[in-house]
Amino acid sequence: MQFKNPFVKEKAVSAASVDYETAEVSSTEGLSATEDEKFDGVLDGSGDHKNPFTDPNVAEKFRQLYEDSQYESRHVFDPDFEWTKDEEKRVKRKMEWRVAGWACIMFWGLQIDRNNLAQAVSDNLLEDLKLTTNEYNYGNMIFYLSFMSAEIPSQLVSKRLGPDRWIPIQICLWSAVAMCQGALQGKSSFYATRSLIGLLEGGFIPDLVLWLSYFYTSKELSIRLSFFWTGLYLVNVLTSLLAFGILRIHSGGLAGWRWLFIIEGLITLCIGLASFFRMPASAVSTKKWFRPNGWFTDREEKIVVNRVLRDDPYKGDFHNRQAITPFTLYKCLSDFYMWPIYAIGLLAYIGDSPEGTYLTLTLRHLGFSPFNTNLLTIPVSVLKMILLLSFTWLSEKINERSLVSIIQPLWVMVLVIALRFYPESGINVWCTYTILVLLLGGPYIHAVVVAWTSRNSNTVSQRTVSAAMYNMCVQAGGVAATQIYRKDDAPFYHRGNTQLIIISGATIALLIVTKIFYVTINKRRDRKWSAMSKEEREEYAQNSTDKGSRRLDFRFAH
Repeated sequence: MQFKNPFVKEKAVSAASVDYETAEVSSTEGLSATEDEKFDGVLDGSGDHKNPFTDPNVAEKFRQLYEDSQYESRHVFDPDFEWTKDEEKRVKRKMEWRVAGWACIMFWGLQIDRNNLAQAVSDNLLEDLKLTTNEYNYGNMIFYLSFMSAEIPSQLVSKRLGPDRWIPIQICLWSAVAMCQGALQGKSSFYATRSLIGLLEGGFIPDLVLWLSYFYTSKELSIRLSFFWTGLYLVNVLTSLLAFGILRIHSGGLAGWRWLFIIEGLITLCIGLASFFRMPASAVSTKKWFRPNGWFTDREEKIVVNRVLRDDPYKGDFHNRQAITPFTLYKCLSDFYMWPIYAIGLLAYIGDSPEGTYLTLTLRHLGFSPFNTNLLTIPVSVLKMILLLSFTWLSEKINERSLVSIIQPLWVMVLVIALRFYPESGINVWCTYTILVLLLGGPYIHAVVVAWTSRNSNTVSQRTVSAAMYNMCVQAGGVAATQIYRKDDAPFYHRGNTQLIIISGATIALLIVTKIFYVTINKRRDRKWSAMSKEEREEYAQNSTDKGSRRLDFRFAH
């Protein structure tokens, strides 16, 4: 099967023409052209890859755009290039191992150093440092505030240095601080390390998503992200087993939780050092002195680059070392079309966050030992992995985000209601544990919403800033979550659980409003587009100064 080229059709029409009669794009396997399909010429944020390159003039326009931006892969952009389905499958298999596979490992490094605090708490960290649960809350709040404040600065640094340089630096720095937690002495050092780790980890996820977008199409990205977050929960299982052994170490006069920080920080440091050699700047930059043959042949490089550009032509409007100017930053931040997704990030993950933070403490209070406590957290991670993959697959299968995402806050609301009105007398340990497992192991929509953010951005600069803004909102929600369970509300947290029920209800309403918002905008643009003549559409496609999601020929995913 050959992938025919949409750039060189003899019938010259604009990238936005509804009269184009010969293009069909496969959502995951590449580009093909047939004579019996119609293409409406609209850039679709849903990731269905409707072809924007039907007119040679449009192809030339983008060629000039790539030249002006000094896009690093512009020399392999080829409107006449064709490839087969089997060739693309082989290239994707290489990327799964070398790009997505290593991205998973780097994600694991992040989760190791984020998850081990809860494990350390199960081994009397609070007692050894003379911390109250409120001070533990403040430490988590400081982490989220630091993480949040570093998001946009990290993205700006990453865009200037390149994520292939900045991400390994981040991993090495935060792993060094993570190991230093083995020397914690009290509240001040606890707060200081929480802040430093937050500052150094902030921006890591958007940086990595940006790097992945150089290799994968928009529809492929959300599935890969779901595997990454699934990998994180697999790491939770593995680190829980590891903690079961490490927490028994008490040599050298150090408590088990101190060895936990030192050993797991060292593991992450090794991942960071290896990442300097495992992250090429782009698909055309894999040949290095330590990798003379590179990852791809010359032909495979062209396949990687051209399939990504045919999915999203604006991925070439910035080169991978180009800094974002203050004006560009302002334009991206003021794009109100992205604000509903930011609001979702703010609310969507609060509902089960306090319970997750207090899980190991709750299990200890229910009478379990430090070692059994860590083993009992494993079912949460296993259930989370299953539901994360299932709901991400469902979202892509039916091309639906808002309504699929509603399942998460609805799930949380039902189970928090069970906790809120659980009888205080005659508490059954295993019944309480079952509710917590179902609550914390429920659907997780983060992978769906991260990919949703990327799809609706439509330019590299907007994608860079919007990913950081979304993650900032997620961390802001995390800050709020740290203050919901308070000492004066212990041990049943009736007030806190009531607040979580209200927040879950608000999240459901927000997702419905977001769906209505994007559908309304798309229909309004459809009406304007339909009212334009073919010549007007061609003129708009060629000369409009509208950028990104503000373009009249762009449709939002919802």
